[in-house]
Amino acid sequence: MKQKVINKQPNARHCFICGMENEKGLKCQFYETDKNELAALFTPHEMHQSFPERVHGGISASVLDELIGRCLQIGNPDMWAVTVELNVKFLKPLPYGKQLKAIGRIDKDTRLLAFGSGEILNENGEVAVSATAKYMKMPIDKITAESFEGDDWKVYPLPDDPAEI
Repeated sequence: MKQKVINKQPNARHCFICGMENEKGLKCQFYETDKNELAALFTPHEMHQSFPERVHGGISASVLDELIGRCLQIGNPDMWAVTVELNVKFLKPLPYGKQLKAIGRIDKDTRLLAFGSGEILNENGEVAVSATAKYMKMPIDKITAESFEGDDWKVYPLPDDPAEI
């Protein structure tokens, strides 16, 4: 079932998952939906493979980690967290060279911790990789001394940004 996109989240410049200026990164785009979920669109490249024609499992795990953690920012863009635990299940291979979609959500949110889940779908819409994760909430200044302002953290509007996912 399609979900309506209600907001696009910012991208960093150099992050491996979302960095728009990282030549080897995924340039993943994150969209908040009307179902209080976060959808990610990305196209892995041949350099992201393990076996020929297959995306490396570590790439899939990284996408899900970023996706689920970003779910905390839905409606609260100043909420940050660090990963405490990530459990990944690899169910089907993922191809590179094709746009893939991942969906994540927060399942339980407490004062200090958040628990979430997510899936990456293959080109047929089947769940190929799933994960559950736990995050510790932290202010950004406790995570890094770098600022997330200006060109380091901004929304990059793209001509093919979807209205529905």
